[in-house]
Amino acid sequence: MPQPTDIVVDYELANANVLDVYTQTFCQTTLWINNGFIIGDRTGLKFRAKKRFDLTGQTIVPGFIDAHMHIESSLLTPSQLSPLLISHGVTSAVADPHELANVAGQAGVSYLIDDAKQANVDYFFMLPSAVPCDPFEHAGAKLTAADLAPLYHEPMVHGLAEVMDFPALVHQDPDLMAKIADAHRRKLPVDGHLAGLSGSQLLAYQDAHIRSDHEATTPQELVERLRAGFYVYLREGTVERDLLNLLPAVNAQNANRIAFCTDDKTVTDLVQEGSIDQNIRLAIANGLTPELAYTMASLHAAEGEQLADRGALTTGMVADLVILQDVEHVTINRVMKAGQWQSVDPKPITARPYTLTHLNHRCQIEDLALKVPERLARVIGVQPNHITTSALIKQVATNCGEFCWDDQLDVLKMAVVERHHHTGHVGVGLVSGFQLRRGAFASSVGHDSHNLIVAGTSDSAMMQAISAITELDGGLVVVDGNLITTLPLPVGGLMSSLPAQQVNDQLLALHQAFRQIAPTVNFDPFITLSFLSLPVIPTLKLTDQGLYDFTKGAFVPVAITPTQK
Repeated sequence: MPQPTDIVVDYELANANVLDVYTQTFCQTTLWINNGFIIGDRTGLKFRAKKRFDLTGQTIVPGFIDAHMHIESSLLTPSQLSPLLISHGVTSAVADPHELANVAGQAGVSYLIDDAKQANVDYFFMLPSAVPCDPFEHAGAKLTAADLAPLYHEPMVHGLAEVMDFPALVHQDPDLMAKIADAHRRKLPVDGHLAGLSGSQLLAYQDAHIRSDHEATTPQELVERLRAGFYVYLREGTVERDLLNLLPAVNAQNANRIAFCTDDKTVTDLVQEGSIDQNIRLAIANGLTPELAYTMASLHAAEGEQLADRGALTTGMVADLVILQDVEHVTINRVMKAGQWQSVDPKPITARPYTLTHLNHRCQIEDLALKVPERLARVIGVQPNHITTSALIKQVATNCGEFCWDDQLDVLKMAVVERHHHTGHVGVGLVSGFQLRRGAFASSVGHDSHNLIVAGTSDSAMMQAISAITELDGGLVVVDGNLITTLPLPVGGLMSSLPAQQVNDQLLALHQAFRQIAPTVNFDPFITLSFLSLPVIPTLKLTDQGLYDFTKGAFVPVAITPTQK
């Protein structure tokens, strides 16, 4: 018989090894859960549970938090991404929607929020700080501080996303400073983007009370940012794989300001590798204690992003938790989100319909011509598994003064086609590193303005790819002669509305098609291509306005004379 003092609650999770993130120790205890919250975290409390689970031999850790990510990079809408994240133990994600915002503006952000309301994952949207992200390319929209302000009324909006316009910050651009002030006035976090910055350059971010960075790539950068008071998020995405480089600088003394993020990760890598669980797995395999790795994946991310109600398994916290069979290998048995067990085979969700934008360009084959009269050219050098590039100078093949592909040289023509406003702008340049033997490939995902980007061995193959993407109203394409393999991305040219497994199957088929035309490439070609148009990242990048040199802060000609070298 229950005692009169007993309180009836939803769940008793008994006899598990539970991670105490505050002391970084595992201890055998009982968790009591009611109405989505943990109401007790020890044995001997006078509760009576409707359901009791004996978890002897298993481990409970807090739900994982992705401290910085872009939903759009998964190629899935928020609702379709959610079951995949849950299956990998991610119960909360801090999302920067600036990809779709650069395509569809305020309405694009609202679309993502609306679709995310169907999700089981808690998405915390950080309003995009830079739409467009720079003045060197044409984006689909512009968002001022006044445009962003109404979005703060949305409960899922949690702050200001990565401030990446360093010159605007240094020069105290009024609109950018208003965006930062709006977030601070609401006591919400502002995230940083300190790619390539060091020393006194960090002062502009410190002065603006910007609290985080996810762009550290070396141990020296990590330590410098910690000393400057930043939270640092160790990134392990599809292209940007920085975690192993940074781990040697992580220790028990400084890890309280270090968490994990994925930033940009495709559906295929999420399916095959995982999300934050992969960050944890790599960290443990390379020397971090499990106690510290799981704490970084939960409490430290929550503290970095001011998520005060999660990240720990103690009274008053949201009941987000992961039950593990194997701690070191992050083998997940079950996930609870806000006090609800998550199904391994969830009911299908239909993504919200998207009708905001369509591809809108007028590129013709003659727009792809590129004169290199002296056969000497500036070439973008791909750095596998990095979004930075090298600035190369190469001898290239020509025909009557125009660039032509030579199968003995690893130099392709590439083009960026403005696809939002029918302006006719087409930037044409050269790239080395994709090792194509024939054909072309293209994408309507082109960070951050998301113009259409294509590379190939001939103008005709490139034009085939452009036409195929236009017909799809956005997507990814591989052209191999008359064989055209596609992945449609009708949601802003960035996302599919299909479930994760279907999109994964399509992407795997696309990668297989790419391997037919470039069998020696062992990195993700599409997400790598997508970052070749991002001029705020070093070094050479191509936009719809031309070839941009990050170091010089200026556009430069592709063709050069020997005296210019």
